[in-house]
This record gives sequence, C-alpha cells and structure tokens, in this order.
Amino acid sequence: MEEKRYESLKIENIVASGVIADSIDLADVSQRIPACELNTKRFPGAVFRIERPKIASLIFSSGKVVLTGIRDRQALNDGLEIIIDSLREAGVACYDEPQVAVTNIVCSYDIGKYINLNKVVITLNLENIEYEPEQFPGLVYRIRDPKIVALLFSSGKIILTGGKNLEDIKRGLDFLEQKLESIM
Repeated sequence: MEEKRYESLKIENIVASGVIADSIDLADVSQRIPACELNTKRFPGAVFRIERPKIASLIFSSGKVVLTGIRDRQALNDGLEIIIDSLREAGVACYDEPQVAVTNIVCSYDIGKYINLNKVVITLNLENIEYEPEQFPGLVYRIRDPKIVALLFSSGKIILTGGKNLEDIKRGLDFLEQKLESIM
C-alpha cells in the first residue's frame, strides 16, 4: 500500500557536490581527458560529461565538484568512481574518501486530479505561496519542514525540489497532499 501511494513519484534529477582533491590543474586535466571541456571565458570550472551513467560534472581548481543528471544512488556512486578514476589517470591526487553528498533531489509526481490553483491561493498560507499565472502557469509552495519547494500545476502534476533524500521528498508530499485534501 505504501509504495502504491507514491507510484507516480519519479526522480528527475539528483545533484551532488563536495570535495575530491586538494586542488586540480584544470588546464592539464582538460588536455588529458577527452570528454572534459574547459572554457574559462565562459565558466571557471571544467565540464566533464560521462555517458554511462549519464552525468555532467563540474570540476573546479579548488578540488570541488558538482554532479548533475543523476537518477539514483547507484548512478551517483558509479559516476563518481568513473570521474575519480579518470582524474587519477590524468595525474590528479584525489582523496581516497571523497566528501561528496546529495544536495538536491528533483522529483515529479502526479496527484491524479485537477488542482484549482486559485482556490489553493485563497485557502492556504499566503506567505508560503507565489502564484503569478501571467508569468508562470505553476504555483510555488514553500514547505518549511521538511524544507521542500513544490511547483503545483492545475493538471495535477507537481514538481518537488530541495530535498536531500527521498524521505524528505515523501514527507513534503504527504504534507502537501494533506493541505490539498482539505480544499479539493
């Protein structure tokens, strides 16, 4: 029953960041790793794309990395291993224990029914809501605990972002559905 409730909940993107080395010579690395691009006029870091799993990573000279496009924990672990192995082969002294953690999870969800966004605005706490249909067709609802931002669309589709784990996302969704049930 529990999993059935979250059946339409789908991870769209996971962002992770952290530190993998004391410093990285980006010019050298971008020469040695074919899939690693460096254009300091456009961006201060190198962009390293891997295909399997499909992940884009931003690598900075400080030794920090940001990984995006991740779909699950396994892809994060596999991708991080590929990135670190590639950097080591290029001569970078990477940490044995990289300090990389999930910083944001973006999920989509379908509540399965129409949401009257105007009614949501009138009924719920206004300080947590942004809704300007002339600018953007979705309603932005900020949940305080867990700290999740939900984009609600009248179609019943919801985008949830800001969680660091799926439990936070589910708690935010439960809170949101409870609020919506009282007005639908």
